[in-house]
Amino acid sequence: MKITDRLKTDRNLWLCTLRPDGSAHVTPVWFVHLGDTFWIGSGERNVKVRNVLRDPRVSLALEDGDHPIVAEGRARVHGGALREDVLAALAAKYDGWDAGKEIAPFGPRVLLEVPIGRWLLKGTAQ
Repeated sequence: MKITDRLKTDRNLWLCTLRPDGSAHVTPVWFVHLGDTFWIGSGERNVKVRNVLRDPRVSLALEDGDHPIVAEGRARVHGGALREDVLAALAAKYDGWDAGKEIAPFGPRVLLEVPIGRWLLKGTAQ
């Protein structure tokens, strides 16, 4: 399967952010890939969001270790009025999920934008 197909259809992505002490925080997330950018919905009080606000460097990996897709980038947090095209893409991919709807106790919804800085693995294990 081509990378572009997997980025459209794979359900989960592992997001690695950095805690204040420099240790890794790894969590599975739902995502869409538009252009050369990953978009992830979250609550503004989630650990991953707090980590990105301190240090925007992130790594991302799809779940299939036999055909790994791994990338790095610098995340940006978008709050307030969220991009409708991204919310629509998330809803289409995840059976109507409203990524803009607040979930207690995580606070108002935000979108993490992660433009790809570089691809580390593109489907072939090394």
